[in-house]
Amino acid sequence: MVVNLAIDQDIDGKSGTAPAAMGRILVALDQSDYANNAMRQALRLCTGHVTGIHAYAARLHDRRFKQMEGGLPERYQRESEMEHQREVHEDLIGMGLGLISDSYHDAAEMQAKKAGIPFHRLSPEGKNYTCLLEAMSTREHDILFIGALGLGAVAGSTIGTVCERVARRACIDVFIAKDRRLAIGDGPIVVGMDGSPKSFGALVTAFEIAGKLDAEVHVVAAYDPYYHYVAFNKISTVLDEEAGKVFRFKEQEQLHEELIDDGIARIYQAHLNVAETVAKEAGVEIKTSLLAGKPYQAIRKYVDEAGASLLMLGKTGVHADAGLDIGGNTENLLRMVPCHVWIGMAEHFPAADVIANETIMWSDEANEMIGRAPEFVRGIARTGVIRQAQKQGHTFITTKFVSEVMSKMMPGGSGGDPAQAFERLEWAEDARAMLESITDEQLRENIGLRAEKSARRDAVDRVEIAHIVPFMAEAALEPASAEITWRAAPLARLQRVPEAFRGQVKTAIERFARDRGLAEVGPEIEDEAFAASRMAMCPVEPGKE
Repeated sequence: MVVNLAIDQDIDGKSGTAPAAMGRILVALDQSDYANNAMRQALRLCTGHVTGIHAYAARLHDRRFKQMEGGLPERYQRESEMEHQREVHEDLIGMGLGLISDSYHDAAEMQAKKAGIPFHRLSPEGKNYTCLLEAMSTREHDILFIGALGLGAVAGSTIGTVCERVARRACIDVFIAKDRRLAIGDGPIVVGMDGSPKSFGALVTAFEIAGKLDAEVHVVAAYDPYYHYVAFNKISTVLDEEAGKVFRFKEQEQLHEELIDDGIARIYQAHLNVAETVAKEAGVEIKTSLLAGKPYQAIRKYVDEAGASLLMLGKTGVHADAGLDIGGNTENLLRMVPCHVWIGMAEHFPAADVIANETIMWSDEANEMIGRAPEFVRGIARTGVIRQAQKQGHTFITTKFVSEVMSKMMPGGSGGDPAQAFERLEWAEDARAMLESITDEQLRENIGLRAEKSARRDAVDRVEIAHIVPFMAEAALEPASAEITWRAAPLARLQRVPEAFRGQVKTAIERFARDRGLAEVGPEIEDEAFAASRMAMCPVEPGKE
């Protein structure tokens, strides 16, 4: 069978309905630590049977051996020896690879039997990721469990090529084991929420998982209030006065300034409010948080601080077009977070949104008015108007109603001097020094503008060091002014940490020091810093110390 590797949601063009079913779980086997942990987590969640799959590329091995025959050492160049080696290799292709695959299945089946879960076997011939996609395309499986890395993993790897190719092309939900030992439920389950059907699908699926494993569910929504400030400042440097008037630059900037500062925050908070309603209807308690910053960086930071065991995301988000294979935030987080990742294809439509689509009507004038909003924010503005109409019980939206809602979303929109938008702020000396320590000119300018925006949000007229530090951390920068040194005692203690974990512990402790504005790891913070690193790597539930 030839599988179409183009990205499809489903055979009929629709995604599955949340929560994602867990009765027919497919597990990719290769006997790596990551794959073995994926198998353990699958058995904990399975409500039906598990199918193990291991592909071996017999034809590829055979073709490669034939290509190498001419380059074998001299002792193999005699006819008799060459024929013997060909027979040996044919045995490997004919039986050896099959025996290896069987051994992988035997080990997995033993685990399944202990868990009381029926186990099925798939041993296709072909390239690993192609065979996995073919298996998923049959619709005989509900979800794939796969290790982030395989037997070919090397130091510094975050995602293996097979895992990445499959995650990008998958037509069903995919669980990626990012840690060799971490179990779902060792920390909270964090759900990324952007208001898309797939993000709500991930939320509803999280309820199912949390119920099985007695885990907490945290829901986070992240928006970036700094991007437009950087963009408009860059635009202002290339527009002459006449072009600025034609573009109505100052008015455009003020519109974005007010809408993004207040409107987008309210919209994303509304997504969290809807999530709380969905959770309440399901009888589930959740913790919600609205995060400001580059979404994938803000979510990654939250995941680290919360000690999450699983991050659940929609494969694509609210701004996805039909041809998108995977969302940018999902792709970045798949690579960056240390916990397991669930990439969801299943969708859920909260009842309020379904009602809005069916019952709320727009006047032609109201549609025209909302259509005049900048394309960048048009969908967000429309959603805000619909949410408010539902809250007030309206089923017909007029221009007056749109104006009322937008004025509330953009306080101050009727007044203020747009020309003040680009008055540059003063900088404190220490903040300026930290900024100047960045050698990359483009990155320095970008972070400087973000820090200015942060200061404006605090309604102050000077950029302090507190405004720039968060962006230095997000950019993973360690300027000379923020270099961390180690005193002898804590350094000796660090050397006693097993080598496999020493790097993670060192990074966690240095982050701990930076967060407190310290440039040194010394005896005065040693105990607290090491304790914080343990919590970051292996969070403990209250009462289970």
